[in-house]
Amino acid sequence: MENNNRNNIAWIDLLRITACFIVVFAHCCDPFVANFDNNSNIFLTGVFCGSLTRPCVPLFVMLTGVLLLPLKSEERLSTFYKKRIKRIIPPLIFWSLALPLMAYCYFVYINPQTANPQLADISYTQESLLQRLSTFIFNFNFDTIPLWYLYMLIGLYLIIPIFNSWLVQAKKSEIKTLLYIWGITLLLPYFKMLAPIMGYQGNYGNMELLGICDWNIYGTFYYLSGFIGYIILAYYLKTYPINWSWRKLVAICLPMFIVGYLITSVGFIKTNVLHPGNYAYLEIIWYFTGINVFMMTFPIFVTIQKLNIRPRAWMSKLASLTFGIYLCHFTFTFISYDLYDNAALPNIVRIILAAVTAFAISTAISWIMSQFKITRIFIK
Repeated sequence: MENNNRNNIAWIDLLRITACFIVVFAHCCDPFVANFDNNSNIFLTGVFCGSLTRPCVPLFVMLTGVLLLPLKSEERLSTFYKKRIKRIIPPLIFWSLALPLMAYCYFVYINPQTANPQLADISYTQESLLQRLSTFIFNFNFDTIPLWYLYMLIGLYLIIPIFNSWLVQAKKSEIKTLLYIWGITLLLPYFKMLAPIMGYQGNYGNMELLGICDWNIYGTFYYLSGFIGYIILAYYLKTYPINWSWRKLVAICLPMFIVGYLITSVGFIKTNVLHPGNYAYLEIIWYFTGINVFMMTFPIFVTIQKLNIRPRAWMSKLASLTFGIYLCHFTFTFISYDLYDNAALPNIVRIILAAVTAFAISTAISWIMSQFKITRIFIK
């Protein structure tokens, strides 16, 4: 979601727009997934559509790697931190306050009878609003769910200069070795699921693996796991682009994507059968840093990277608004759900219409805010 002098490359613009729309689409699927056993048709539609969207966040992270790495050699560490953190903090504060207020106004004054199953246990009162507004400094809340990404992004900004120093002098084979190690960490969520089946009973009630326990969260692969792997992968693919023919690309990437998608969608359904409504287990299948989601992310990235498309002014402008679209879209997914809450419409049509509507409204708001200096800092 970076904006700098490298953002006018057409394939990068397309990737930013694609990733942003997929995020909006994903959140429009969530109310359908939340039906679980209340309506199996709605639930299954949500799962099969929502599983398609899991590459959205990894693609955004990879974009950060493409746009930032390698860092300018003359840029001081303190300058890098100041520039990046300064860009994140104002939007984080603004939308941490704006999104709860927007949701409160909608669910209290405009449509208090929403049918959205996600809101079954959510209270919208003045007391709950004040609580959300006063505690955002600790973490995101339901109304600000998309902002989890900003907290994570700050962490990536803190570590990127460290990895950059190594990457710029590392050999291709050395970077590949590190990526292979990171690849092992993508399998860890499934080891965690299999361990109890194989008789593992945890450590004093803690079911984590490889050294993680109640008094230590830093396990074996802690320092080489997570989203930093996507940053390094993006740098690798940018520095050493894959020069496959289209035939080879399709032959490798299409089966990879299909297998990853089937693991993600069918795995989610099977997990819900074994652990009904247990979000802790269900989220394992949808982890952004799981092997199945990687198998969907990699094909999308390398395919768009290979596209020979010309820069378009409208595409560059829309790409420049994606950060703002991401930040403000969440409340509009609820509004769009209610707008198309019509049993006569097929579920897939409802999701598509909701996603297009929420994306369009968010785009309009981001464009309006970009026209004024005082509001531009909250969406750029």
